Amino acid sequence: MLDVPWMTTRKEPEMPRRLFARIWNRDNARWLSSMGLILLAVTSFRSAIADWNDVPTGSMKPTIAIGDRIFVNKLAYDLRIPFTQHRLATWGEPERGDVVVFWSPKDGMRLVKRCVAVPGDEIAMQGGRLWLNGEPLEYDSTDRPKLAEDGVRYFLEDLDGVEHLVAYESLQGLARDFGPVTVPENKFFMMGDNRDHSADSRFFGFADRSSICGKSSVVVASVDRENHWLPRWERFFSKLI
Repeated sequence: MLDVPWMTTRKEPEMPRRLFARIWNRDNARWLSSMGLILLAVTSFRSAIADWNDVPTGSMKPTIAIGDRIFVNKLAYDLRIPFTQHRLATWGEPERGDVVVFWSPKDGMRLVKRCVAVPGDEIAMQGGRLWLNGEPLEYDSTDRPKLAEDGVRYFLEDLDGVEHLVAYESLQGLARDFGPVTVPENKFFMMGDNRDHSADSRFFGFADRSSICGKSSVVVASVDRENHWLPRWERFFSKLI
């Protein structure tokens, strides 16, 4: 028989099992297993111990700026099983003035707001001034801070001994009057420091204790999104008040 090239027997293509065996050898299996364990450890750490949160809106200005990345301490109040809301232990509760990270009761988005009232508190707002348990909070006018905007007035609000800046538009804003309402058990009243530009408990109601992820007290990093994403070095590792 003539040895014609096109008449020679062709090699059968490798079966999927052989191809899989060639890829899934002992060295590759060890590498993939190690990477899987590292990924599981990192995601578990972020879920139950510490995480960061990028801030895309100005609802907490001037305390938190758009483009800030804040540190989230998930052990501030309790310890949870990773990837669940089940608490293994609890050693604290959010206090008035805390900057809290929680899941919105409206749409499930993760939000950053300030806790202004805890269970049992009676809270109201009259003309933009908060009233807590029948007493008005103290406000002092202050110089314009960094990241200020035209037409915005800033005040130093004393919330149960925690002094922090709040912002108001010069013109009449939304939801400057409400209440009084009493915060139910296991609920918290959250507000943004940018009082006229914050969708908070005035609109979606109380935040449930089980929805709270943790507490933030420091800006890890910050970029100016309107200026070519340049870093704001002065905000790196700055303390939140």
